[in-house]
Amino acid sequence: MTTANTADTHHEHGDGCGHVAFPHGDHTDYAHDGHIDRESGGGWEVCEVNGHTEAEGAHEHSHGAGCGHVAVPHGDHVDYVHDGSRHAAHEDHYDVH
Repeated sequence: MTTANTADTHHEHGDGCGHVAFPHGDHTDYAHDGHIDRESGGGWEVCEVNGHTEAEGAHEHSHGAGCGHVAVPHGDHVDYVHDGSRHAAHEDHYDVH
């Protein structure tokens, strides 16, 4: 489940805005100051997944430097864009963020 809260972005995200952009479901997210923003109704909202959701399927590799996936700073850790979602290491698996 995704929640959306009003984001204080101070500018419009888009090509050349300086933030990492990546696909998320039916929209594009932007990594901004440790959180993730998405466009909604002409404004910007924080796009976060609630709860603990384990990523489906086995990972044939570990995410990290050089794994081939876009690294996205997120709070106190780094997520990796993988198959249209963000994966974050959690114990012996990855969570979807």
